[in-house]
Amino acid sequence: MQQTITQWVKYDESLFAKLCRQAFYTLRNPSVPAIGAVFKPLLVMHRSVVGLMGFISRVFYYTPMFKTQLCSKPKGLYLYSGMPQILGKLDIKVGDNTRISGISTFCGRSVASQTPQLRIGNNVDIGWQNSISVGTIVDIRDNVRLAGKVFLAGFPGHPIDAADRRRGLPETDQQAKDIILEDDVWVGTGATILAGVRVGRASIVAAGAVVTKDVPENCIVAGNPAKVVKQLGEQS
Repeated sequence: MQQTITQWVKYDESLFAKLCRQAFYTLRNPSVPAIGAVFKPLLVMHRSVVGLMGFISRVFYYTPMFKTQLCSKPKGLYLYSGMPQILGKLDIKVGDNTRISGISTFCGRSVASQTPQLRIGNNVDIGWQNSISVGTIVDIRDNVRLAGKVFLAGFPGHPIDAADRRRGLPETDQQAKDIILEDDVWVGTGATILAGVRVGRASIVAAGAVVTKDVPENCIVAGNPAKVVKQLGEQS
């Protein structure tokens, strides 16, 4: 019975069915007029309260709590949108005047014989939804810019051998390698840099690129696998 009524309200073209259909949509999605004199002051108040709460939580909660997990004492560290998630054992050093999105993940290889090391230099930007998986060492040097959803994959998480994967074994030590981003590198949105890669000074990794081998200095790489698409002039 209920299904029959529902189908009638949805599809019948009679005037009464159309009125019932319109009444249903109106009740399902009520709307209040956006009266500027009322809602503009509320918007200002909302932004002020949210901004103040964000400032207090950043300065007095997230930043000191994050610093307790570091092996360094960075000056001018700016966290935004919370605090990065840290997984596994990881030795983290952060330089001065660095900006890090709290919506990011730093992961250390749990089966490593030595504690994986994440090194972040001075004046570095680590953007929204970055994922940095450290197999041995990830070295992000001074003035590097990482856009959103960048993935630095220092270890794959699974072995190449199918039988080992079925047994639930981790990747081998040979699969975990360093990743080095030299000074002034810029990595675009959604790019992936695999284990064993070194990106040369002042080079740019284009959005969505998958970098599988070393990148020279002063160039732009793009594609999957990433290739040099343009040479850049010497940077000052």
